[in-house]
Amino acid sequence: MALQILINLALAALWMFLSSNFSVASFIAGYLLGMLAVYMLRNFLPGSFYLKRVKAIIVLVFIFIWQMILANIDVVKVVLSPKVDIRPGFFAYPCDLEDEWAVSLLSALITLTPGTIVVAISDDHNTLYVHGLNVEDSETEIASIKDSFEQAIKEVKKP
Repeated sequence: MALQILINLALAALWMFLSSNFSVASFIAGYLLGMLAVYMLRNFLPGSFYLKRVKAIIVLVFIFIWQMILANIDVVKVVLSPKVDIRPGFFAYPCDLEDEWAVSLLSALITLTPGTIVVAISDDHNTLYVHGLNVEDSETEIASIKDSFEQAIKEVKKP
């Protein structure tokens, strides 16, 4: 992916020098033409076309923002309710991710979402121990994390 981006940037700079126009518009035009060239040469370059991974990263960011909005609404409901009716609790989250960076990213995303925090990770990186502010059903919480964050991280790490 990094090699493809560097090639694309080099082609954009080359386009600017050949056209003798050093503007942002010229760079963008060169970048788009370079993207087309990299796409046409994707079979000769290592990895898959880099825009697939960039799209997956953007989707992951939007999933995180959406989950954060939903969690903030839930926390505000708890804070503003006159009666404290929460069920805090711990649950063990079985993690299917294999890379350490992916497990760390998942842990960070869970911790940054209001109302949840990862308190420990098992030595084999297969289990995350999570504390939730309002855990009614741990299976629902696990399914929610698997369907959102973990699935999006798997899309990002696809080759």
